[in-house]
Amino acid sequence: MRTITRGRAARGLRALAVASGLIALTALAVPGAARADSVQPFTAAQLTTAAEAVDAADVGGTAWAVDEATGSVHVLVDETVGKAEVAAIEESAGALSGALDIERTPGTFEQYLQGGDAIYADLGWRCSLGFNVRSGSGFAFLTAGHCTEDPYGPTPPYPLWSDGASQIGYTVSSYFPGDDFGLVQYDPQPASVPSTVLGGGTITAFADPAVGQAVCRSGSTTGVWCGSVTGLGYTVDYGGGDVVYDMIRTNVCAEPGDSGGPLWYGSVGYGLTSGGSGNCSSGGTTFYQRVTEAAAVSGVTLP
Repeated sequence: MRTITRGRAARGLRALAVASGLIALTALAVPGAARADSVQPFTAAQLTTAAEAVDAADVGGTAWAVDEATGSVHVLVDETVGKAEVAAIEESAGALSGALDIERTPGTFEQYLQGGDAIYADLGWRCSLGFNVRSGSGFAFLTAGHCTEDPYGPTPPYPLWSDGASQIGYTVSSYFPGDDFGLVQYDPQPASVPSTVLGGGTITAFADPAVGQAVCRSGSTTGVWCGSVTGLGYTVDYGGGDVVYDMIRTNVCAEPGDSGGPLWYGSVGYGLTSGGSGNCSSGGTTFYQRVTEAAAVSGVTLP
């Protein structure tokens, strides 16, 4: 559970809610596929409208994307989503409900706080350093936006960050919800920073992956795990208004403690760990912020 500094009781309530959610997380065998049979082909415009209807239903514990290859909207629902919520999604889609390919996935969707090479917020939580970058004439690093978000801050410059022993930086910018990335400026500035990732080699480029791309993820809770990209352009509703868009979906496992960590393969960086469901004992589904967007918006490059 997160600890509280700066005397913020409200943060404690949020911490308790997160911790309770982690205790309740259990990976179960859940039957998949609940799509209504339909031979009707759907146009690209209809699929877009159906996806917007899923968004409008506003059901936490869901993730979805248009799958042009199958002519459907692939909707993932976690264990918190019951029959009534599924019915609400289908009702929102109306005549386009046949375009929905609904699949149940084990566990519950949540943002993974803590992470890669451990970094600690002054408010008490632990996250992951994603990628070191050059920002202007100095150095910084990218991590998850739900890590750098500080509703009691303001953000920036809070949260402040340490390596567990001494301060290493302060928050420059934070994007969450909507996106899920933040930028932390090193303070004091180091003479140089490595471009390596935990368990991998040197990152020389950022890029967007294709479906089927082999990937690995680094995190301080679970170390290094590898798999492949299984989807692109996913919207993920974590509940409570925390909705993120244009996420990378993978079959790489992760657990609370892995947020913000890098998604990579070889010398190419692809994403920042956002959240997902399941665990590294039974497997899971994870989602990632595209690092190309994070770097472009933040105006940073590899060091």
